[in-house]
Amino acid sequence: MSPARADCLEVIGCTDSDRFDLDDLYELSCENLWHVRNRIYDENGYCFGSERGQEAFDNSDCWIKNQANVELSEIETYNVDQIVKAEEENACN
Repeated sequence: MSPARADCLEVIGCTDSDRFDLDDLYELSCENLWHVRNRIYDENGYCFGSERGQEAFDNSDCWIKNQANVELSEIETYNVDQIVKAEEENACN
């Protein structure tokens, strides 16, 4: 198992240490919301099976095949939940 990596994004903060504000997330496009949400899974070792996921993320360092088995911290879980809410509110598909 490799240590998790974190991204820090100017507008919303760091994926593993800052709680994302829903109002800030509403400002992001559906594409950016998808990318940030999946980046959290990528940071924690998820191996993407979809073509879109494989194009966006490097699977060479992944070790978890089932997304349900990815262990997220409390903050990461909160951020994923907030992103999902923003995606639903923005009618992202």
